[in-house]
Amino acid sequence: MTQAVMLQGTASDVGKSVLAAGLCRIFYQDGLRTAPFKSQNMALNSGITPDGKEMGRAQIFQAEAAGIMPDVCMNPVLLKPTSDRQAQIVLMGKVATNMDAVSYHDYKPRLREQILAVYNSLAREYDVIVLEGAGSPAEINLRDRDIVNMGMAEMAQCPVILVADIDRGGVFAAIYGTLALLHKQERDRVKGVIINKFRGDVALLYSGIEQIESLTGVPVLGVMPWLDVDLEDEDGVALQNGKYKGNDDRDITIAIVQLPHISNFTDFNALAAQPDVRIRYVRRPEELADVDLAILPGSKNTLSDLAWLRESGMADAVLQTHRQGVPVMGICGGYQMLGDTIVDEVESGLGTQPGLGLLNTITRFAQDKTTTQVNATMSGELPGWLAAAAGLPVRGYEIHMGETVLQEGCCTAMTLQKNGCPVADGAVTADGLAFGTYLHGLFDSDAFTPCGGQWVTGAKRTCAVGNDFLLCGA
Repeated sequence: MTQAVMLQGTASDVGKSVLAAGLCRIFYQDGLRTAPFKSQNMALNSGITPDGKEMGRAQIFQAEAAGIMPDVCMNPVLLKPTSDRQAQIVLMGKVATNMDAVSYHDYKPRLREQILAVYNSLAREYDVIVLEGAGSPAEINLRDRDIVNMGMAEMAQCPVILVADIDRGGVFAAIYGTLALLHKQERDRVKGVIINKFRGDVALLYSGIEQIESLTGVPVLGVMPWLDVDLEDEDGVALQNGKYKGNDDRDITIAIVQLPHISNFTDFNALAAQPDVRIRYVRRPEELADVDLAILPGSKNTLSDLAWLRESGMADAVLQTHRQGVPVMGICGGYQMLGDTIVDEVESGLGTQPGLGLLNTITRFAQDKTTTQVNATMSGELPGWLAAAAGLPVRGYEIHMGETVLQEGCCTAMTLQKNGCPVADGAVTADGLAFGTYLHGLFDSDAFTPCGGQWVTGAKRTCAVGNDFLLCGA
């Protein structure tokens, strides 16, 4: 019979995903066939499975920890916010519809049967299932239609371990308050607590642990130390918490425009890890001063974010940065924004809207969503700062609902391989100062790994060192 255990948290970002991955690895090393499962995930940064389906990144790396390939059965429901009140609903890896929060709350009971069927299919295949909840089980306003926390634990008939984050403070109040708000039958499922992200001497916790165990009747199973793990984030919490604040001691400054509906900002994790690169997420025009590369990232609401660029003054700042000779790059939604025209008769109904005009392209939104992993080769001749990457192989993935056509004055940036056929992607201007692509994960490739070098005033050039991409002064 399949065994299962579920990790739930006192709040979001308490470390459930990492601990679930750790359990997957332990069970795998013990010789047990193990799979992760999260019935519903909300993520700005999703991933693509080998068969071209979309799922949460946490379950992808948990599957890797378990020694298996990721499968959408491990995350049957994915919510991708498109605005403050709406989200794209992805079911079993494919876009189903868009809903506002109230409509989705009413719709959730209809998903229970499908979620349980998917879970049972995994349970028949594996020895152990490690489940992960979302946010907190003490969201009492959502309890009656819960499908991801105690509602899921009930469906799976599994015990729950509560994870609490001591690094943010108030850990004992979080534990006590969460357990106090649960119904008795829910509380009875909680078999223990893990205090996560502890720094210092654990002996200082002993008296508090004794008291919280006495107050709640639930044992503290252990205390996990703070781990500085470099894992890809799924949502905007990391940006809000300042995880990606720049290091002022680094030579190269890359500004990433923090769009209101930014998505897939995991594209830039590899850049942030480079010793000479400072990543700066910017929202104000003055923050684009003195940068060496400006990037418009992916967006879950391209036209809304394009309007925000204009209203905030960021559009003018990006154009001014470009006029000063600084390269401007766009990825996915950012690529669409860099073009001349965006035609949307699908998502927003806004029709034809002007882009920033740095690339002579026309984008038409489509009903169908492209989701695929791809290998590609950069074009053989690339200008300016891209020259060192010419002809080099890259790998990434696509998640978009539009097609972009190049007009006069733009060159293809790379060639993708899809089903054995070459497909053009991206656009670059003759001077290399504007470059766009649909390919996420580009900076994970050696061709786009900035290493060493210095940026100085004056003209910029690029130098190749081995297969790496060296940014240096002229």
